[in-house]
Amino acid sequence: MDLDSIDRKEKLSAAKLHVSQYVVAAVMLVLGCWLWRLQILGADTYRVLAEQNRVRKVPVLAPRGKIFDRYGRILVDNYPSVTCYLLREQQKNLEADLPLIAEGLHLPLEQIQATLRHFQYAPKYQPIPLKQDITPDEQAFIAAHRDELPELETLDEQRRLYPKDGFLAHAIGYVGEVSENDLNEERFAAYEPGDVVGKSGIEETYDSILRGTDGSRDIIVNSHGKEVGQMGQELAVPGQDLRLTIDLDVQMAAERAMEGKNGAIVAMDPHTGEILAMVSRPTFDPNQFSVRLSSSYWKSIMDDPNHPMMNKAIQAQLAPGSTFKVVMTLAGLQENVAQTMQVVCNGGATFYGHFFGCDRHHGFVDIHNALPYSCDTFYYTLANKLGIETIARYAHSVGLGQKTGIDLPDEQAGVVPSEEWKLKTQHDKWYAGETISVGIGQGATEETPMQEARTLSGIASGGVFVRPHLLMPGQLPSEEQATIDQMYPGAGVARVPMTPENWEIITDDMANVLSPIGTAAAAHLDGIDFAGKTGTADVVSGRKKGSTDKSTIPNSWFVGMVPRRNPDIVVAVLWEHGYMGNNSAKLAAQVIDAYVTEQRERAGNLQKVAAAPTVAAVPSVAAPPSVASGSR
Repeated sequence: MDLDSIDRKEKLSAAKLHVSQYVVAAVMLVLGCWLWRLQILGADTYRVLAEQNRVRKVPVLAPRGKIFDRYGRILVDNYPSVTCYLLREQQKNLEADLPLIAEGLHLPLEQIQATLRHFQYAPKYQPIPLKQDITPDEQAFIAAHRDELPELETLDEQRRLYPKDGFLAHAIGYVGEVSENDLNEERFAAYEPGDVVGKSGIEETYDSILRGTDGSRDIIVNSHGKEVGQMGQELAVPGQDLRLTIDLDVQMAAERAMEGKNGAIVAMDPHTGEILAMVSRPTFDPNQFSVRLSSSYWKSIMDDPNHPMMNKAIQAQLAPGSTFKVVMTLAGLQENVAQTMQVVCNGGATFYGHFFGCDRHHGFVDIHNALPYSCDTFYYTLANKLGIETIARYAHSVGLGQKTGIDLPDEQAGVVPSEEWKLKTQHDKWYAGETISVGIGQGATEETPMQEARTLSGIASGGVFVRPHLLMPGQLPSEEQATIDQMYPGAGVARVPMTPENWEIITDDMANVLSPIGTAAAAHLDGIDFAGKTGTADVVSGRKKGSTDKSTIPNSWFVGMVPRRNPDIVVAVLWEHGYMGNNSAKLAAQVIDAYVTEQRERAGNLQKVAAAPTVAAVPSVAAPPSVASGSR
């Protein structure tokens, strides 16, 4: 080999060496930059991440505020419960552990897999609830497999304990896990998946007050996720307790009265608007919603044709029947039409070529016996004289056709028909013959029991109409109370002009409804100034003679108050397919009697006959009386 070739090889090796040196220098420079970025620029970030690897933040859930009746008797309590959560921050194959987890928690493997799919897009730091109300042996399983299954964690919670058998269920409501649809709404902006929120009733209206503020514990864990110490904690702030206007004794009487029936009862103090009792039947068990709701129970109530989830006290919109005649009497007197009006009832009358029947031949009828008799012929004639626009104007003035503004979600407004209403909703003109049916609370007229209670009590109070509510005053700051009022707008507080003479005529006539000449004579209470009005409202199809189809039986209404003028209590009863109005009057009498007895006992400082029921043991109710035929 000559010297030239050797020299060329040495020069080539030197060039490669220089290139290698540059590459190494560049790599070292890059590594140095990354090291500087990690240790200097990202020091705080990675320190936090490292801290999170050994410190776990465990939520401490705030107990929900309890709910009491007006006298401080417990209605809704809490009970201690333990929930098992799955942590996904552990760096291991969760799928491999699922069969063992399913066996230990007594859950179908498919259910756990479905739960994981439901939360697959949730942040990794968010624990997944696997099972609520786990048993002591399931807690022992988790503790025994702590090293093997570090992804399992337990959390102590306070769960709702409601009265049994759906007692007061529609007024109180229930709680449940916030849904994905809920989280898209502005009012749920502060909530996260898995949070428990009020879903209906008082639980929903006052959720932000009842729920409190959650706390947390910072615990130290080892590489297996096992707790080895605690660093600190932020205490949870319990939710505020609430006192309702409900009177437990009156509520119990109303529950007993409606047992075995479909419909609603509302009892209210007309001076203040405080709701003393609210019953809707059929009902549901809110305790079923406190833990994960079973699909079988949900299907059973959804398939029930009687709609147990509907609060019929504020949502059932039905023709009021003859209870509407009180509004007609007010309109006729205030318009100076009814004072001198007299008719001879021979079982009905003909208007616009059509015969409108009355249930009997009342003979001579004037303003003083028309209401006690509940004579359709008289009110057909009065409606024809007043006209639909005048009737609608008075109906609107006393709060019909609009929500009352009660502090409950999903209240319905009912319907007051008029020329404008028909043109807007049916794109058709109003026919004069339709006014005749409206005069007796039929046709397109629709009301809720809550509207009935507010309207008739306002008339009996001389034209002073109040806003019904379930929360005892003075428990919320004024700005929060104003927010609630804005959330549930309605007729609110109003005054309707009424002369003293007309007021006396109307209230005396309603008192005579409970007299021997009236349609509710069987509901008379000795020694009690009990007044009211019955209503028998035909359903759409009407009842065919000899038919045994219950759906064709008329709805039974009654609204009563004590005393007849400036009453202390008003009770509205809707008994779906209860036939004649006097059947509902008997139910109202039970509630009135319980109220009067309680007030006399409290005034006399007498010992109560029976102790109040506990939340977990609401007393059983009596068997319902059979439906009896009677007057209107």
